[in-house]
Formats: sequence, C-alpha cells, structure tokens
Amino acid sequence: MPYSIKNTEFMLEALSLARLAASNGDVPVGCVIVRDGKIISVGYNRRQSDNNAVAHAETEAITSACRFLGGWRLPRCTMFVTLEPCPMCAGAIINARIPEVYIAAHDFKSGAFGSVLNLCNYPLNHRPKIHYGLLENESVVLLRSFFLKLRNN
Repeated sequence: MPYSIKNTEFMLEALSLARLAASNGDVPVGCVIVRDGKIISVGYNRRQSDNNAVAHAETEAITSACRFLGGWRLPRCTMFVTLEPCPMCAGAIINARIPEVYIAAHDFKSGAFGSVLNLCNYPLNHRPKIHYGLLENESVVLLRSFFLKLRNN
C-alpha cells in the first residue's frame, strides 16, 4: 500500500524517537501524534529511564496531546508508532478516541491490534482505523539490533 510523503515523514520522526529510547536503554519505540497535518505531541519508551511500567511511547504521546488540546478526546488526530501497541496502549488509544493509527511493525509477543489479540474486534465504544507496514523494515532492524546488543552484553 503506498503511503504519502507526509505520513512517511511522521513515521521517520517516530523512528528518530525510537532511537532516542534505545540510546537511553529502553526498547526502541517512538510515537508521534498529528492533527491537521502538524505534530502536536511525541513520546518514546521511558520505562527503564523513569522506572515506570506505564511510560510507553504511546501513553507519553497521548498524555502530551491531551494537555496540548485541553481535553481527553483526541479527535482529528492520527498516531504514528514504530511498534504495534500493547493492550495497555491500545486501550489508551481507544479511550482517547484516536481515529487512525499507523503502525510500522507487528509485535508478535504483545501486540493488541491484531498480532496477539485485536481490541478492535470487541464491541468497544471506539475502533480506530489501523494501518500496518509504513517503514516496517526500518523499525524491525532497529528493534532487532537493540535486542541483539542487549543479549550480547
């Protein structure tokens, strides 16, 4: 599926944030939230650096976007994330009413938008439109090199 140049740029920014997470010793996941063609918030994994189990890229970006927009709903927003969200983050996306999510790579260990389970299959109050594969290879290479380095240390 072809993606727009702008969407590719947003995912490249998410990958840059994922690299920042890796440089801090966290699993390299980055997230960007866009509204009306502009980035309104970003996040990256900070579980290790913050000693916080819920400091995932998606929750960081959602919290920042809610503050920026002054409410808990994120209408007209699109999320770009380098790895498929876990159940906690998928739930946060649904609760924030984010209409559309672009995901670079599947997470076959804990992904909650289709890989392990799919929260969109449940009769919840909101179901975001999910797109997979935008810069998937770049994300997978980053994740694999991070875990290889971790195992070798």
